[in-house]
Amino acid sequence: MAKADLERYSLASNLTICRILNGMWQVAGGHGHIDSRLAIAEMMKYHDAGFTTWDLADIYGPAEDFIGEFRQQLLSQRGSDEITQVQTLTKWVPQPVRVTRRMVDESISRSLNRMKVDVLDLVQFHWCDYNNPYYMDALTYLSDLRDSGKVKHIGLTNFDTERIEDMIDAGIKIVSNQVQYSIIDRRPEVKMAQLCQNNHIQLLAYGTLCGGLVSEKYFGRSEPSLRDLDTLSLRKYKRMIDAWGGWSLFQKLLSTLKDISEKHGASIANVATRYILDKPAVAGVIIGARLSITDHRYDNARTFALKLDGDDQSRIDQIHNESNDLFEAIGDCGDEYR
Repeated sequence: MAKADLERYSLASNLTICRILNGMWQVAGGHGHIDSRLAIAEMMKYHDAGFTTWDLADIYGPAEDFIGEFRQQLLSQRGSDEITQVQTLTKWVPQPVRVTRRMVDESISRSLNRMKVDVLDLVQFHWCDYNNPYYMDALTYLSDLRDSGKVKHIGLTNFDTERIEDMIDAGIKIVSNQVQYSIIDRRPEVKMAQLCQNNHIQLLAYGTLCGGLVSEKYFGRSEPSLRDLDTLSLRKYKRMIDAWGGWSLFQKLLSTLKDISEKHGASIANVATRYILDKPAVAGVIIGARLSITDHRYDNARTFALKLDGDDQSRIDQIHNESNDLFEAIGDCGDEYR
C-alpha cells in the first residue's frame, strides 16, 4: 500500500493524524529490552511507510527523548519540510496534588525540550483521582498555554463522560479523549461516544488488539496463565478478557475473526482494528510499537484496504451479546484506573 493510501483524520484544522497511531507505551519497560539506536531507525521505517503519528507520554520512559532524537535525525537527513509530516501526541500525567500554574509551565516546558519542538501538537491530560478537584485548574492552565502558542490542542486520557460534561459546561475546549475501546471492551458506546459526537470531540482508541492477544498467535491456543504472558500489555488485557467472558468465549471470538479475515484476505488484527475505526466518534486506533523487537507496519497498513460488510459486523456483534457487561462490571471509560 502506498504511503498516500493510509487513512488520515483531521482532529482540528491544523492537526491531521494517521488513523493508526504508533503507541510508545511499549518503550517504557515491561515489553522487552528496547535498543535505543535501533528504535530510532525503526521509527524512520514507520514514518516512511506513512505511519507518521506517535502517541506517547511524559511518563513513558524515554519516549519523549526518542521523539526528540528522531526529529533531529529527520531534520538533518531530509530537511525541515519532512518534519512537518510528523505528529506527536504526548500526555501529561501529574500526581493528583494541588496544581499550580508554575507546575504546568514547567511540565510542558520539559516535554518541549525533550521532544525538541517549539509547540506540542496535542497534550492529552490524565488525572487519577476525581475526588481531588485540581484537575479543572490544570485544564485551565493548559488552556492558557494553548492560547499562548506552546500547545496546539488539549485532549484527555481516560476521563469519563460525567467529568467531560463538566469540562464542556466550564467552557474548556477539548478535541479528543483517549480510551480503551475494542471488540472486547465496548464501554465507550454506552455514553461516551454520543457525548463526543454532540460536542466535536474525537476518540483515540487503545487496547484494540488487547496487547496482541487478538491475533492468530493466540487462536486455538490453550488458556495461558498470567506468568505465561511476557509483557505488561498481555497480562493487562488477559484480565480484561477474563472479566469480559473468559478464554472459551474469547476463542469463539477469535474463530469468528479468523473466518472474516480469511474471507477478506486480511489478518485477525486487521479485522479487529477496522471494526473500531468504523465506530462513530473514533478518529484513530493506537497500536503499540515495540521498536527494535517486533514490526507490524506492513500488516497494519492492510487495515486500510479492508471493508467489513453487514454480515461481518453482525457476526462480531453476536459474540459480544454473549459476553458480560463491562460497563456494569467496571464502570465508564477510565474507571479501571480509579
